[in-house]
Amino acid sequence: MADVESIKVAAYVAAGLCMGIGTLGPSLGQGFIGGKACESLGKKPEAYDQIFRMMMMSLAFVESTAIYALLVSIMLLIK
Repeated sequence: MADVESIKVAAYVAAGLCMGIGTLGPSLGQGFIGGKACESLGKKPEAYDQIFRMMMMSLAFVESTAIYALLVSIMLLIK
């Protein structure tokens, strides 16, 4: 019985680490993308449409990594 409990505890710890470490990179990337977009808009405000479109596409790609971390942690909690 103690083995089952220790496996559950290990799964919870692994899920927490997965979300903590797995979302560190995407959050830094999103901040970097937003900062560079603001810089670009300050330099060339007439290119708003192009900058905004590229920023949103880049944010979607970066966010997919965090979603993968979420899926892995959910799988750890379910199994």
